[in-house]
Amino acid sequence: MKSEDMYLNRAKFVMKYLGVWYLFLIFQIIYIIQVWGDLEAVSQASYLLFTQACLCLKVTVFQVNISMVRELLERMNGDIFISFCDEHDRILKWHAVRIKRLLLAFMISSQTTCGLWALKPLFDDAGSRKFPFDMWMPVKPEYYLQYELGYAFQLVTICMSAYMYFGVDSVALSMVIFGCAQIDIIKDKILKIKSFKNVEQSERNKYSKENYLKLIECIKQHQGVVSFTKLVEDAFHTFLFFQLIGSVGLICMSALRISVVDWRSLQFASIVTYLLVMISQLFVSCWCGHELTATSEDLHTVLYKCAWYEQDVKFKRALYFVMMRMSRPIVLKAGHYVTLSRQTFVSILRMSYSYFAVLNQRK
Repeated sequence: MKSEDMYLNRAKFVMKYLGVWYLFLIFQIIYIIQVWGDLEAVSQASYLLFTQACLCLKVTVFQVNISMVRELLERMNGDIFISFCDEHDRILKWHAVRIKRLLLAFMISSQTTCGLWALKPLFDDAGSRKFPFDMWMPVKPEYYLQYELGYAFQLVTICMSAYMYFGVDSVALSMVIFGCAQIDIIKDKILKIKSFKNVEQSERNKYSKENYLKLIECIKQHQGVVSFTKLVEDAFHTFLFFQLIGSVGLICMSALRISVVDWRSLQFASIVTYLLVMISQLFVSCWCGHELTATSEDLHTVLYKCAWYEQDVKFKRALYFVMMRMSRPIVLKAGHYVTLSRQTFVSILRMSYSYFAVLNQRK
């Protein structure tokens, strides 16, 4: 199986058959302009506006940088990253399963949130015809057919938006985890450098040459991983940065809505699940960046664990320069500025809480 299919088969299916409806964003903007000045109405619509705006930006960036995406797909299937043994296949599959499970959990939770939003008018506003979302609509809920069409439009578009979030994020984050898998393969190759113990003197030259070539192969593969992750950052850093900034506003607005909504209502449950989905999406992005850095941090330590002391001078000289280069971990940055890590995730949560406290006091 190609690495592209192993990591991106779900994302390819979603992005092939679904799209983004920019009308949802336009209707939200019109509604906010109409209710501008009403803090409660604006806050109720703002978190959906930010969500849809972030999605539209992600898809736009994806289309603008489609040439980079095609190049990344070619590199994933390139000769330098080809697996030649079952152990390396196992490493690739293990990393693919990890990121797929995280993204699947995000998709399920986002669709659950959409389902709660759809049920809100049937429970919280029973007896009155209201759309699931407060937004400007070209149809009137007083007329049965128009109400059904408007209801279906909002439900379908928000569910498609959740799937597209999953698709675009899957492409970027799966490629980051693919880089982690390649680093683990490099470590496995390094640790399999043969020792000269129990080897006859006549065979030492042969083993020495093989070990040197294996080291050079690891160097080339590491350079390929560095350039691959750099291209991933160049292709997706814009929407990752926007997502980090938008997450602060989304978390604050959602928390502000929770503080004014009846906790026994279905709307309260939908906002809580939405807040958890946004936090989980932020966590997955920061976790992937952290995994890339943590996986590459101990490469020079793994190099030291191999049987370097038994090798010839040529091998040791190359190893010296390699350890100096591999001592610098690979870092993924949003906007070429903010490092994606667990520390960044915690900092964003703290910042969001601080802003929410200020907004709540003013309210």
